[in-house]
Formats: sequence, structure tokens, C-alpha cells
Amino acid sequence: MEKITFPNGFIWGVATSAYQIEGAWNEDGKGPSIWDTFTHTPGKIVNNEIADVSVDHYHRYKEDVGLMKELGLDAYRFSVAWSRIIPDGTGPINPAGLDFYDNLVDELLKKEIEPYVCLFHYDLPQALQDKGGWPNRDTALAFAEYARVVAERLSDRVKVWFTHNEPWVTAAAGYFDGSHAPGVKDPVATFKAMHHLLLSHGLAAGAIRAAARQAVKIGITLNLNPVHPATGSKKDHDAALRMDAILNRAMLDPLLKGTTPLQEFAVGRLLSGSLIKPGDLEVIRTLDLLGVNYYTRTVVKNDPKFPVVAAVQVQPEGNEYSGMWEIYPQGIHELLLRIWKDYSPTCEIMVTENGVPVPDGLDFDGRVRDERRIRYLKNHLFQVHRAIEDGVPVRGYFHWSLMDNFEWALGYGPRFGLIYVDYATLQRSVKDSGRWFAKVIADDGFEF
Repeated sequence: MEKITFPNGFIWGVATSAYQIEGAWNEDGKGPSIWDTFTHTPGKIVNNEIADVSVDHYHRYKEDVGLMKELGLDAYRFSVAWSRIIPDGTGPINPAGLDFYDNLVDELLKKEIEPYVCLFHYDLPQALQDKGGWPNRDTALAFAEYARVVAERLSDRVKVWFTHNEPWVTAAAGYFDGSHAPGVKDPVATFKAMHHLLLSHGLAAGAIRAAARQAVKIGITLNLNPVHPATGSKKDHDAALRMDAILNRAMLDPLLKGTTPLQEFAVGRLLSGSLIKPGDLEVIRTLDLLGVNYYTRTVVKNDPKFPVVAAVQVQPEGNEYSGMWEIYPQGIHELLLRIWKDYSPTCEIMVTENGVPVPDGLDFDGRVRDERRIRYLKNHLFQVHRAIEDGVPVRGYFHWSLMDNFEWALGYGPRFGLIYVDYATLQRSVKDSGRWFAKVIADDGFEF
């Protein structure tokens, strides 16, 4: 056994998103989001499940913050629901919405937990989607104004701000394959959404800094996967390069280099002149903190029939899988090292999501013995520690998620939480993995 110890000041946290936990979908002046519309459309979600109540964090936030304190967390990354603050995306502000997040921040600080605010986690106000959504450049301008409103209210206490969670997923799942809200399938709309999401990050960063009442750090969280070819053939190697460009570089290059690989694709070349305006890339390239969300790698083979990238993902045989993807711990070390070597970022780096869905259940004595999640955490944290030893200055690790919740189009099936939620009663129970993670935080490490 080896003792793995993390650096002094390493930040331990958990993450959630508003739509997945809050419920109260139409209470206290909140407007509809695209996910309200999507979940209320039959056939879009497994078992036609909805998140109107979800795990009712909106009414139970004090209980949930108490559980965070019990785990010993340093920080909590949560998202703000845009349509709870500005019901139509633009126009009148809803005071009750701001009050909720104001009270949540106060409760966190009272428990000595640092609030990390994420302004957008997939849930665009429906009124803005009706005007074109993220493919419409005006949405980026509206986002900046929304960022200003939230920063004016919370920036006296909130020091760390994330503009977006996984903008690639917002664009690709929402506008390319339609598996997420708003359910559009249009490659041109996808490229437009990708650029406008990144542009909105830069515009919002400026708005937050202008409104902030203290020094703040502004970041973004990206879902990033190492991309590997399925075979040693040149065709598969080239397919992996194309997939890496669209999956990883499409986000990293604009943010860290001020360039874009979108012109490498036919749709991007077609759009680039009208889509990327002079000065856009300079606006986008502003970052104090890069959040890395890691779950798995992507293994691809050449496939000319697949649109845009001419590559398709495959699942290697003989490896361990969760209910959603391959479990590949060494990928997080590879990814962190690649970012550090290829981009030489001057911003801070944190792992802002990492976790695994396990079919958890309460045992006869009320315990949830999720040994598989503990093993997953050990293996991934070991790889994060390896990256730190190799010179990557990773500043923190946030587990996804605090508690079981609504997993988008998959409904309530996948359970990611350190805290078990009985969806019938909404009773919370800390899992064995939560107890284990609490000890890791207390010790700043673990035996491996």
C-alpha cells in the first residue's frame, strides 16, 4: 500500500446542475427552459420521466448543504437556472429567482463551503430557443446581460465563476444528434452553436468582471476525452485526428490559443466567413480557470458514411464498462498531460467533473455499499495525482455528483451521487463512497 497525498490547498468539491436537482420547474416566477419542453414531450426521455420535482433541492437546499458540510467539502460547484432569473432570457428580472441563489450562497458560506457558480448547464430559456437558440448570435449577447445580472447580485460573496458547463455537449447533443434539448439535428446549426457558445463565454467574462464587487476568477468547464484509433491503420489514425479536432480542439484552441479548427471541416469552411466575425477569437480567449470534465476515452474507426468527421466510435472488447461508457482511469492522466504540454496554459486547471453511474441500492441496514464507485474514485484520483507529479498544477477535484438526480435523456436510471436519493420519498442517505470521499478530504489523500 502506498499513501497518496495531495498538495496543501488542494480543493475538494462536488458538482451539480440546476435542472437535474432543483425541481420547482414553474414556481416563484420561473420561466420554461428547453429542458422543461423536452421532458414534457413524450418519447424524449427514458420511461417519459420528468424533472418537475427531481430531488427538490429548491426546497431542501439547507438539508443538502448540511450534508455537504458532513462530507467536509471545500467547495460546491452548482449552476444557476437562467429562466429562474430572467424568465424569457431577456427582459424583466425575477427577484425570487435571485433570492434563491442568494440564500444558497449564504448557506454555503455559513457552513464554510466556497460557492463556485456556473451560469449555464444546458437549460436555455425556451423563449430564446424560439428565437433561434444558440445558433443565433443574439443569444450570446443575451447571455452576457444575464451574467451581468447574476454577478451584480452574488459577486460580493462568489469569487469563482464558470460561464458554461460542457458547451460542446450543448451544441452537439442539442443541435447535431438531437439526443438533448432542443432536439435539433442540423450540422450547420451545430457549428453555429459551438461558436456562439464560446463567444458568449468571452462576452460574459467581460460582463462579470465589470460588475464584480471583488477580484474574481472566471472559468469554463469542458468535457474532454483522449481520442484513440481503433486499429493501427492510417485511416483510423486520421479518423482519430478528425474526432480530436471536433471533440477537443474545437473548444481548447479558441480558449487557449485564439485559433479554431472548425475550418478543417467542410461545414466550417462554408460558414467561417459569416460565422466568425473579426475580433471574436480575441473575445473568446479569456480564461482564469479551465475546468476539465473527464469520464472516458473515445476510440474511433474510419467511417465515410458518418457526417462531418467521417469517423464512428467503437467500444473495445475486454475492458470494464459502466452503464454508460468504458471505464478508463489512465485517460485522465493522458488528458491533463496533453493540455499542459500542447497548450502551456497560464490559467489554473481543475478536474470539475468525474464520476461513475452505479446501480446502487439501500441494503437491509440502510447502507449503500457502492464498492465499485470507491474503486473508480481511487483509480481516477491516483491518475490525477500522477499528473500532478508529472508537473501539471491541478488545483482541485470535484466529484460528479453530490447526489443521485435526473440524468437528462436517461431519466432517473443512472445514479452518480455520493448521496443516495430514494425517489419516492426523497430521503437522502450518504453512500459508502461518500464516507470514503469524506475521509480522503480529511486526510488530503488515501492509501492505494
